[in-house]
Amino acid sequence: MTSFRTDRIGALIQEQIGRLIVEGRIKDPRVDSFLSVTRVEVSRDLAWADVFVSSYKTEEGLAKGVAGLKSAAGFIQSQLARNMRVRVTPHLRFHEDRGIREGFDMVRRLEKLVEDDGGMPFAE
Repeated sequence: MTSFRTDRIGALIQEQIGRLIVEGRIKDPRVDSFLSVTRVEVSRDLAWADVFVSSYKTEEGLAKGVAGLKSAAGFIQSQLARNMRVRVTPHLRFHEDRGIREGFDMVRRLEKLVEDDGGMPFAE
């Protein structure tokens, strides 16, 4: 299977899961709209899809959200099967992605450095 097709299916899965989260169709209370699907990696044979989820909330909130998505994986997979036009719907594996949180922390640190330096973005 070509990389283009798996990438396209990954993007479609990312879009569909994001929509389910934002619309509140996943009824698990641990899953809230602050979760974001950052990327999806689909295996070459379409058997598995690794879904990476991030949030700017606490790491504990992210862990709970991922646990809620793991719990709702069957429902999510059934919704994907209904909306996608593929023979085989990949089994979903959810993983924490701390990228958004780390990005916010980095921006905060940079702002503090600029503030401590007297507001000058670059030293002369």
